[in-house]
Amino acid sequence: MPRATVTFVCSDCGGETLKWQGQCPHCGAWNALDQRAVPRAAIAPVAGGRSASPRATPEPLAGAASPAPQRFSTGLAEVDRVLGGGVVPGSVTLLGGDPGIGKSTLLLQVAARAAEARAILYATAEESLAQVTLRAHRLGIASETLRVLADSDLDAILDAARTPPVALLVVDSIQTVALAPLGASAGAVTQLRECTAQLVRFAKDSGIAVAIIGHVTKEGAIAGPRVLEHLVDAVLYFESEHGSRFRIVRAVKNRFGAINELAFFAMADDGLREVRNPSAIFLARSSTPAPGSIVTVSHDSGRPLLVELQALVDRMRFGAPRRVAQGLDANRVAMLLAVMNRHGGVSLQEHDVFANVVGGLEISETATDLPLALALASSLADRPLPSSLVAFGEVGLTGEVRPVAYGEERLREAAKQGFTHAIAPLANAPRRPIEGLTVRGVERLADALAAR
Repeated sequence: MPRATVTFVCSDCGGETLKWQGQCPHCGAWNALDQRAVPRAAIAPVAGGRSASPRATPEPLAGAASPAPQRFSTGLAEVDRVLGGGVVPGSVTLLGGDPGIGKSTLLLQVAARAAEARAILYATAEESLAQVTLRAHRLGIASETLRVLADSDLDAILDAARTPPVALLVVDSIQTVALAPLGASAGAVTQLRECTAQLVRFAKDSGIAVAIIGHVTKEGAIAGPRVLEHLVDAVLYFESEHGSRFRIVRAVKNRFGAINELAFFAMADDGLREVRNPSAIFLARSSTPAPGSIVTVSHDSGRPLLVELQALVDRMRFGAPRRVAQGLDANRVAMLLAVMNRHGGVSLQEHDVFANVVGGLEISETATDLPLALALASSLADRPLPSSLVAFGEVGLTGEVRPVAYGEERLREAAKQGFTHAIAPLANAPRRPIEGLTVRGVERLADALAAR
């Protein structure tokens, strides 16, 4: 019978130690070590003290490479996009998000769509079959091929996925399933780590894709040890601005595709609906142009996306001037203000400055420098910019306007959305004219401010 060894596991970081200590040696947390009895599998010794288990042998890369497994569609184009083109057999995807944002709804819709062409198992440890059926009726799902299992025992879930074998296993959620031999309650650090590792081994050995729902902490990170995100192949975050019906799925890790890819959805009575033209969400502007508002073309999400930037400049009333940025890097905004003062002739040292990306998006690329400078100057002068104007470009510390990646793609997207004028870096000016769009190429920030 396998023997059990006693270890002490940190409830904060998941680190292990053989002796109890007041402070975790891995993360420094105090009084966080809990005793765990972990079973050890008996290993039959052989001559030389080596294990009798079979070992893999190295092979040449060219000879060992087998044909790449074909991705299969989830039935939702936006989910396929954020995954890099579809689900890779044998991959493990972790989806995290705030409570009630729609994680279970999204994966139930994905499971029902994918079940039209292949076998899918939806395993829920949080709800009963009656509750899942009630949600399915509300979403208009009446799939005869989708199998649903309500069980919190991970071994039972894996057995159900093996016989008969399925193409995709959905686990809702990793915090509520458990391995009985571990002895710890579901949601404990040991259970989270071992259950995830078991699912990863199952996926790699069987070729069955696995999708896992994970809870998040109050800081917005996926609950549990950080090793969970290292074990899986893709990590997706479900995001939404408070009070908005729109949802965004962002890929922060993807071994089979690009990161920072975005998928857009709208929450309706019958579930999540795909938003095929996300630029329309962020361009719901007032019919009357207002000072401090401008549209830029972001490519931070893997595709050109038109978003509205808003800036407000107000004379400082007392104390130090305030610098508030929502959806933008506050340090880069402060740097841009210094460049505008030195090389653009626009001084905001005695003004409070507020910058915002409409729609709750967060943009980390530098292409927002130029449009934000134009919006700040517009707010300061109380003179609105033309509603048909779009701008993008990086501003350097010496006042030069530097080119950004995918310049022509951004301009074509702006023309497709009906914009007729653009201010962009001179190096991003298209070689051939774009129908319906007049592009003004600039090399210096002062030239761009004069052209607004």
